[in-house]
Amino acid sequence: MHITASVFINDHESGLHQDYEKWLEKLAPHEPASQYLHNRTGEDNGDAHLKRQIMGREVVVAVTNGKLDFGPWEQIFYGEFDGGR
Repeated sequence: MHITASVFINDHESGLHQDYEKWLEKLAPHEPASQYLHNRTGEDNGDAHLKRQIMGREVVVAVTNGKLDFGPWEQIFYGEFDGGR
């Protein structure tokens, strides 16, 4: 898993995933890239590091009778916030 990637659990619903993208972009917009001190290293992914921090890098899943115990629409998702790695 890349340092700007996240693992999270939520409902498998496309509108929710789009809402996450919009929300994260409001919290840590990519532009202007110059707003992030991290980007002084020559990179342009300071926002991706912050988005990953918000979403987390690990999940805890309940196990019942030897099976992963999710809600009816829940799944584990992998999110990459630094483009198509």
